[in-house]
Amino acid sequence: MQKEKIVVGLSGGVDSSVAAYLLKQQGYEVIGVTMVNFRGENPAENADGGDKIAGDAAKVAEYLGIEHHVVDFCTEFRENVIDYFIKEYLSGRTPNPCVVCNRYIKWKALMEQGEKLGAGLLATGHYARTELLPNGRYALKCSVTAAKDQTYALYGLSQEQLARTRMPLGEYTKEEIRAIAAEAGIPVAEKPDSMEICFIPDKDYAGFIEAHTDAVIPKGNYVNASGEILGRHEGIIHYTIGQRKGLNLAMGHPVFVTEIRPETNEVVIGENEDIHIPVLRAKCLNAMSVPEFTSGMEVIAKIRYNHKGAPAVLEKAGEDELLVRFREPQRAITPGQAVVFYQDGYVAGGGIIDGPVKD
Repeated sequence: MQKEKIVVGLSGGVDSSVAAYLLKQQGYEVIGVTMVNFRGENPAENADGGDKIAGDAAKVAEYLGIEHHVVDFCTEFRENVIDYFIKEYLSGRTPNPCVVCNRYIKWKALMEQGEKLGAGLLATGHYARTELLPNGRYALKCSVTAAKDQTYALYGLSQEQLARTRMPLGEYTKEEIRAIAAEAGIPVAEKPDSMEICFIPDKDYAGFIEAHTDAVIPKGNYVNASGEILGRHEGIIHYTIGQRKGLNLAMGHPVFVTEIRPETNEVVIGENEDIHIPVLRAKCLNAMSVPEFTSGMEVIAKIRYNHKGAPAVLEKAGEDELLVRFREPQRAITPGQAVVFYQDGYVAGGGIIDGPVKD
């Protein structure tokens, strides 16, 4: 009997390596594909980035005895992720590039590569699970470990993508995955986790934007809600909603960024209560466990990756637009971030936050 072929996105880290190992144990013919998405102008930067990823992945593939391919997706990544990231920040928004990358680069590109190699299935090292529900919809189910659950960044996957996806790590804790890697002798068993945006390892988002765009990023005014000038800011790309540190404003008490106005180049400053909002508007929607979103749907809504989620009710506001009404006001609702809806441990879907709504 011929083994079923499956492509694994092999990043050179412990999670994707164990995913490949587990799938091989389950009887799949595993093909590792490593995506090189970003190369800087500095050779040293590449040694720590794309080249090191490919090198570590190759070692793992050789150790596991699986086929391995390295594919350059730098052009697609630049057009779909980096340009999007920069454009959003220049528009006064705070994007989540991983959400865009997962659907339009990682899954799309890996599936296309898999088809070339005769593989109809795709696997990744994400901590999540996939399931076919009684209603005929494919859905993401939360990982067994809330501490590592990664469903938030995957809400944008299509039904076709989900149907062909396997996520073997969703049944394990991180500690268990590390133990499996060590026991199996996988070369990267002790490799530290990557916690930052892959193309900005130093976390200097503003510096990256300034280095990769010709756009002029002018300084401007801090203002309060009444328009009174409070001081000067360094350029809107340096700020996000809810920010308190790094404002360099002597107000005598803690103050926060409550709004960013790119059209006037103003950063609005307010009090803590000003960043607690009960309603947000979401667009660019993707329904997952449900065929569509309906007014009155009760969900647990997460407004950022590390947000615990809060009870909310959905309200249709247009063909591709929802109002999300929380039972309790939520802190720092940030345009550009994803809002993801959960029901009974499954991802109902989500969208991109267009902005808070002040009733």
